[in-house]
Amino acid sequence: MVKTIQMTIDERLLKLVDKLSRARKTSRSAFIRDALEAEIRRQRVRGDEIRHVEGYTRKPVAPGEFDVWLSEQDWGAS
Repeated sequence: MVKTIQMTIDERLLKLVDKLSRARKTSRSAFIRDALEAEIRRQRVRGDEIRHVEGYTRKPVAPGEFDVWLSEQDWGAS
């Protein structure tokens, strides 16, 4: 379901949105929807990264914890 909304945007930003929309051969609405979706994804990834860091801060990797994987690594060295 799609809802119509009203928003306020400064003229400089609107000109940039319109310019980029034309370049991508898309509508202003589609461009803004894509931009919002991309920002939401970035925020989710950033939140995951923060939780990851917090988790390893609370429970750091123990020495030797991942040694079993050392033989599986391939860094492309010949």
